[in-house]
Amino acid sequence: MRTAVLTISTTLAAGAGEDRSGPRLAELLTEAGCAVDAVEVLPDDRAAIEARLRELVAEDVRFIITTGGTGLTPDDVTPEATRAVIEREAPAIQQAMLIEGLRHQPLALLSRGVSGIAGRTLIVNLPGNPQAIEQTFPVLAPALRHAGATLTREDPRERH
Repeated sequence: MRTAVLTISTTLAAGAGEDRSGPRLAELLTEAGCAVDAVEVLPDDRAAIEARLRELVAEDVRFIITTGGTGLTPDDVTPEATRAVIEREAPAIQQAMLIEGLRHQPLALLSRGVSGIAGRTLIVNLPGNPQAIEQTFPVLAPALRHAGATLTREDPRERH
């Protein structure tokens, strides 16, 4: 299952600091059976995020997992970029991660992540905090294999 990890951070994209979230997320995805093809850092720029998401969908990447840009600051635009690309939402993913996040941190309530499908690609927004990734990724991991299988299943409406 081809997978891309996008860390969204203007600071990290400018080379000021080390991305700890993206590489850790890539490790967790690999452990969950995904083939991580790309780990990239993008600035908090809606047009750039949206463009990269569209490119990865066109490349038939099965999962795009983002980290960062989901908070309340004016430059947190990952959810808006994701909504512009997806065709159908998958809200239960975010709901489950919110419930798990709240078990660890009351401020998880402020995360605005989105999950949804574009073509045959599942896009999931995770928080940018490495600790939040450790706490919430285990909710997503068991569903990835089945999600990958259903995303590639032929649409029965196309059969004649």
